[in-house]
Amino acid sequence: MQTLASPDFYIPSPTFSALTLGPFTMRFYALAILAGIAFGTWLTARRLRARGGTTAQTLDIVAWAVPFGIVGGRLYHVITDNQLYFAPGKDPWGALRIWEGGLGIWGAVALGLVGALIGARRAAVPFAAFVDAAAPGLLIAQALGRWGNWFNNEIYGGPTDLPWKLQIHNMDQTTGSAITNAQGVPEVLGYFHPTFLYESLWCLMAAALLILLDRKYQLGAGSVFALYITLYTGGRFMFELIRSDYANTILGLRVNTWVAALLFIAGLVLFQILRRRPRSAVTPAGNKTPTLASDSKGIST
Repeated sequence: MQTLASPDFYIPSPTFSALTLGPFTMRFYALAILAGIAFGTWLTARRLRARGGTTAQTLDIVAWAVPFGIVGGRLYHVITDNQLYFAPGKDPWGALRIWEGGLGIWGAVALGLVGALIGARRAAVPFAAFVDAAAPGLLIAQALGRWGNWFNNEIYGGPTDLPWKLQIHNMDQTTGSAITNAQGVPEVLGYFHPTFLYESLWCLMAAALLILLDRKYQLGAGSVFALYITLYTGGRFMFELIRSDYANTILGLRVNTWVAALLFIAGLVLFQILRRRPRSAVTPAGNKTPTLASDSKGIST
């Protein structure tokens, strides 16, 4: 435990991450994720309508993408941090307790795209049109979801004396409350870089930039999502370098640092390939005319 005198200025963290109402326990981490999904869905529906789609089509696709994304996010987390659940003395059933935190964005996006592809085919929406419409909303959903980490007192960087340092408590995630000392005062581990906040703000700025660029340049089919990959991973690479929470490493760097770097390069290359293509759109029902830049399978290229 880091022992520091209480500073004059800092960002406080909650001493509880859940509320129990009778037999029900409400986890703020889960509420943050749900808030992100709700806002992201609303923005995606609005943007898909501008491309000729409907709100119903968005909801149909999201109904496939979200469950796939949650499963993918949890699988990625459990696989890359398996020692948290399967090492000697650990509780393997904890791998199923998603409300205690632990969703890997890479797995969530990867498997979420599989669900979106299934949903898009069923809803007769070009896949590129949907993912381009969804990209800014996905960033905002990630920004909101990061506040679940604030409630859990997790995802922070190294110690700092900066005015925006984050106070971190010693939390018991099974109860959702801070561990207290003999006097009943919550134990403070120290004051650290609020990397959850850095990432949240970065996602909001990236979402605004995506909307601005797409509106101004009418970016080609699939290129908005490619730019989402580039912008998000560029920021995530930097944040991973300053995070201090436990993670598996490869050649001295966190696994997520390597993943962010590789996806940044892939996103940048993909954006350069796709940005000059025709803009993706949704063909009205019953119109047999192919959509802009769509192939024979009805999926935008």
